[in-house]
Amino acid sequence: MQFGIFTVGDVTTDPTTGTTVSENERIKQTVALAQLAEQVGLDVFATGEHHNPPFAAPANPTVLLAHVAARIERLVLSTSTTLITTNDPVRLAEDYAYLQHLADGRIDLMMGRGNTGPVYPWFGKDIRDGIPLAVENYALLRRLWTEENVTWEGKYRSPLQSFTSTPRPLDGIAPFVWHGSIRSPEIAEQAAYYGDGFFHNNIFWPMSHTKQMVSLYRRRFAHYGHGSADQAIVGLGGQVFMRANSQDAVREFRPYFDNAPVYGHGPSMEDFTRETPLTVGSPQQVIERYAAMADSVGDYQRQLFLIDHAGLPHKTAMEQVELLGTQVVPELRKIAAARKPAHVPDAPTHASRLAAAVSATHEDADLEVTR
Repeated sequence: MQFGIFTVGDVTTDPTTGTTVSENERIKQTVALAQLAEQVGLDVFATGEHHNPPFAAPANPTVLLAHVAARIERLVLSTSTTLITTNDPVRLAEDYAYLQHLADGRIDLMMGRGNTGPVYPWFGKDIRDGIPLAVENYALLRRLWTEENVTWEGKYRSPLQSFTSTPRPLDGIAPFVWHGSIRSPEIAEQAAYYGDGFFHNNIFWPMSHTKQMVSLYRRRFAHYGHGSADQAIVGLGGQVFMRANSQDAVREFRPYFDNAPVYGHGPSMEDFTRETPLTVGSPQQVIERYAAMADSVGDYQRQLFLIDHAGLPHKTAMEQVELLGTQVVPELRKIAAARKPAHVPDAPTHASRLAAAVSATHEDADLEVTR
């Protein structure tokens, strides 16, 4: 099972000091978080895509991820949102294949529609077309990665005639895609249809909703013949804040929660932690809470944590990464490994998918010899 962190890159005033980091500071801090994630043994670093304040997340995540790729050796780099609705599939095909080469294959994407309404008209799109855009654009993106000469015509962009996207995917293996959705069953269906991963970023939703969405994806994954329902590729999001003493964690995090631009001034922290995966407490409480997620959704392949939001000081965010890597994730790995059936796959990587492709080629060759 893969464990990692993701960032939304918000530039938020620290409610306890009144200070706000600059965009430059926030960007450099994000790189430091990724480097520390590798140092403490995490598996994945992911970044979102934003085009508006108060976010300093990259408008084009390939820029940040290429920069990080030059500074790490093992970490899988991912987007936590690539806007499949407002980005041109041709540009996505080219940019992420190029990044794949730079990162020696350690790159995947999480496709999403985006939850910021104004983004659509900024790029000449209509939010009411969100689902059809996601469906059409992704269908084209897949063809651009798997076919060398693409002739295509759709509704939302100009036609293509014998177009070849360059560079071609590394080793002929396109980046693995997770379809991220919070509430859209059509996206779960899309992930199942292609046999791709489904990532439910359930940071604002009760587990009952997450269970419903993941169950739909699993059923449809099996329906399309990609394997049994429990072999579907599932990822979850989460939020944690930890201190050795749970009372200290609650006391320290409360002002950040209460004033956060996303969920502040709404439900109490107690209500939010009860209804969503947000866990504020000791490392042991985080271990127990997240070990139980599989009881609702089944054995799954990727767990990402949001730990650097709401104006938390950089030093505090780095401490959270350290706690994840040294105290929480090692225990979660043991628990996940002990309960996972042998037929449930690990999270796909470039290396595992390349090995599978080579094995399939050899099997086909052996079959031809015996005919």
